[in-house]
Amino acid sequence: MKDKKTLTLKTLSKSNVWDLQENDIFRMWESAERDADLRDNLRHYLDIIRSAFEIEELKIDKPQVVKKYEDRGYKIGMLRLDDQTRTKWCIKKRPILRVTDLTYENIRHISATKLLEVLDRNFGGGWDSLSQSIRDIIESGFDISTTTLPADRLRKPGGMYEKKVDDGFEVLEIPKGSWVEAIFAKAKPDVERPRTRFDIPEDDLSDDELNDDEDLPEIEDHYEDDDDDDDTFDEDRLTEESYRTTFDTEPEDLNLEAEEMSDEYDN
Repeated sequence: MKDKKTLTLKTLSKSNVWDLQENDIFRMWESAERDADLRDNLRHYLDIIRSAFEIEELKIDKPQVVKKYEDRGYKIGMLRLDDQTRTKWCIKKRPILRVTDLTYENIRHISATKLLEVLDRNFGGGWDSLSQSIRDIIESGFDISTTTLPADRLRKPGGMYEKKVDDGFEVLEIPKGSWVEAIFAKAKPDVERPRTRFDIPEDDLSDDELNDDEDLPEIEDHYEDDDDDDDTFDEDRLTEESYRTTFDTEPEDLNLEAEEMSDEYDN
């Protein structure tokens, strides 16, 4: 199990809750009974626990009733839901028996052997008979390979069967007449994403961590930069060019042009 002893109600999620057993829930709850956070987030914690466990309040505390629950696989213990009330509760880990019991939250918390038991119990049509959604869930936690060969060739020395077994794959064989489909399954290694400050609730961050902008992208500010581009707007130059009324021409040339225009009009 993955660090189940270090889990608390505050760090519990719908994924890691599958690492726990019934007694772990009672122990964890008892440790948090004096924490005000338990009362404030009671429904949230119960919802997480219920995703992996069946929980029922023991309303009739009689030996025969208790025995019925125990015969069904429940563990009985005390849970305090408020300051005044301690109640007996019956808790049982949800079984994974059918392919429809598989989820993205629990798929990494079962072994390849357990997976193949579930597949063997639920269908006889082979890997392709599973829905795409179920296959996607399985392949998020396991490397899967399949092959279908005549029964007398399946375990041929040096073939796929031998190579996969040597590589640590578990195998499920499904007979199909004189042929056999082999499903190979091997758990994928856990790849843990580095934890950043954004994965931690703000209430759990120190003042230094709250003010630490190391993880934030740097944005360059060019608001007050000098802009030397040719397209810079120059109001003085625009005014001068727009309202210029003089011409760089000799006076004699202007007089000749005026006389020529006068003669044209006279004609």
